Amino acid sequence: MVDAQLIHDSAELLELCRRANLKIATAESCTGGLIISCLTEIAGSSDVVERGFVTYSNEAKMEMLGVPRMLITLHGAVSEQVARAMAEGALARSLADLTISVTGIAGPGGGTKDKPTGLVHFASAGRGRPTIAHHEVFPGDRAAVRDATVQTAFTILRHAVQGKS
Repeated sequence: MVDAQLIHDSAELLELCRRANLKIATAESCTGGLIISCLTEIAGSSDVVERGFVTYSNEAKMEMLGVPRMLITLHGAVSEQVARAMAEGALARSLADLTISVTGIAGPGGGTKDKPTGLVHFASAGRGRPTIAHHEVFPGDRAAVRDATVQTAFTILRHAVQGKS
């Protein structure tokens, strides 16, 4: 079930994109499609949402988004480098104007000292725009980390649409 606040934020983001005449695509790992699900929960979202890539495995990241195997080998799937490659790959493999990617460790396990549970890397790419990256370490359980990831992804996209860094 999608949270009411996420639905509200989805509708707001879709309206901003409509006004800017922008189509968006997502490239998701740790959220498993939750971002695109929230967006498509809104009737009429098809005029903004171009497509979503759910690339949970490393193989999917490489095959569907063209993430170089060497990036994953050198930096790990949960890294700024891979998030950037995911966002840029989604842009190259879609008709979208703007993309968001997320890769992280939602938990409850899987964290390490260098990459703790709750760590999520974000990137956004756009046609004629530089790719931006951001990361957060979110507290809470798996659901809390995933919800916070969606909220942050929406914030990053809103800023990109509004021309803020």
